[in-house]
Amino acid sequence: MAEKVKNNGKSRPGVSSFLRGTILTDERVTRQIPFFIFLVFLGLLLITNRYRSEKVIHEIEVLQDTIDDLRSQSITNSARLMHMSKPSEIVDKVKEAGLGLEEQVRAPGKIVVNKSKRKK
Repeated sequence: MAEKVKNNGKSRPGVSSFLRGTILTDERVTRQIPFFIFLVFLGLLLITNRYRSEKVIHEIEVLQDTIDDLRSQSITNSARLMHMSKPSEIVDKVKEAGLGLEEQVRAPGKIVVNKSKRKK
């Protein structure tokens, strides 16, 4: 009942053939060399992709820190500008500059010109 499979004189590569280096000359191994090269290529692509993604992540973190700094500067400048544009601050600045301008105390009036009194 037990059938023996003929090996055609080829033995299975073992540890001893691996250590002697004869495994590299075996036909079964040499047929797989393109596949091994493809696997090495995929491994190199994976390593390269990982390196580039870590580089991009680092750049994103640096840019995020820069954005946070610029945002805080923008908020500070906007608060300073709002303080400088208050009417009381403007009056103080005009007095310090000595421009001779005064704040108007009465409301502006409307000038009305009658057409009949106007010269033609």
